[in-house]
Amino acid sequence: MALEMKVPSPGESITEVEIAQWLVEDGDYVEKDQAVAEVDSDKATLELPAEASGIITLKAEEGDAVAVGEVVCLIDTEAPKPGGGEEKSEAKAEDKKEEKSGKEEPKKEEKKEESKEASKETYATGSPSPAAKKILDEKGIEPKSVKGSGKDGRVTKEDAVQAKASMGTPGPGKRGESRKKMSMLRRKVAQRLVSAKNETAMLTTFNEVDMAPIFALRKKYKEEFKEKHGVSLGFMSFFTLAVVRALEMYPDVNSMVDGDYQIKYDFKDISIAVSGPKGLMVPVIRNAENLSFRGVEEEVKRLAVRARDGEITVDEMTGGTFTITNGGVFGSMLSTPIINPPQSAILGMHNIVERPVAVDGHVEIRPIMYVALSYDHRIIDGKESVGFLVAIKEALENPEELLMDNDVKRALEL
Repeated sequence: MALEMKVPSPGESITEVEIAQWLVEDGDYVEKDQAVAEVDSDKATLELPAEASGIITLKAEEGDAVAVGEVVCLIDTEAPKPGGGEEKSEAKAEDKKEEKSGKEEPKKEEKKEESKEASKETYATGSPSPAAKKILDEKGIEPKSVKGSGKDGRVTKEDAVQAKASMGTPGPGKRGESRKKMSMLRRKVAQRLVSAKNETAMLTTFNEVDMAPIFALRKKYKEEFKEKHGVSLGFMSFFTLAVVRALEMYPDVNSMVDGDYQIKYDFKDISIAVSGPKGLMVPVIRNAENLSFRGVEEEVKRLAVRARDGEITVDEMTGGTFTITNGGVFGSMLSTPIINPPQSAILGMHNIVERPVAVDGHVEIRPIMYVALSYDHRIIDGKESVGFLVAIKEALENPEELLMDNDVKRALEL
């Protein structure tokens, strides 16, 4: 009996996927629940498990776009499990060897023809006339690089006048290139980024944050926090809760454009940009306004691990009312992050560098981070955008009062 395996729906609004990679070959015996392929949607890469054990027949090739519900392979559930895998591979190798040996003879004929043509060349071939040599010397052109039109290939004055200098001589290094089709996920990300640039009135405002207060808190409580909760006290919880506070103060930033309407949200679903094996992914922390420091750190860790292991689902990356991206982990000093549509704003974190700053009339060395807010100027004015970023700066520079209500132990649940 041949079982038809169809493409399952990876999520709402997704109508087709792309076969990114077959993990088995046509004619292989597969076990039930064995991953047979990786498929790309415009939001995530998912594994396709075998629905039964048997011999598989592939009906689509890598790179094919297939509709949800379309048959991509057949599994013969009545076929016995074979044991002659080595003989099969040896036969394939022998066939390739025969194909290769059958193609040798024409190349010898080509070489004979080439040598016959080369024999027509004489001592005059490529040699410039005196007038031509002078012109070529003035241009800095090697005579051998000019094809002569004179007798026996001699370079004439006219050839020298028309000759153009080379744009550069290739060096001894490699000059190869490769061509690879982008995954559906990467193409969709590219499309969304271009769309965000073209369809929004994007503007970026900047500020700097003195991270010394957060450094002090983490140094004092991070060991106790990790021992009790099993997760590290990182920067992301401080930034997420600072964003939640700022969104309460400036609700226009927590909104998006829908045609002629502006939609505002009374919840804060914070998208966190993380780097996964298939590229940038943006899982969402739902209702971040209800989470504590521990809750944020646990959710960030859970989502980051799932993204790294390729287990993140479409639902976990759908939605989001505001995005935080941290280029600082890669060493970025400053950037202008691109809005994650259909959202209206994104906060960019960067690396922390010790810089000289003025404090109460004195120069001190402090750990400084530059932060950037890119926003859609169609619905967010300069007053709101600057005020929003200042609110984040204030919360991060005074976390005990503004994020912990002057009770650090209670806020950290210690």
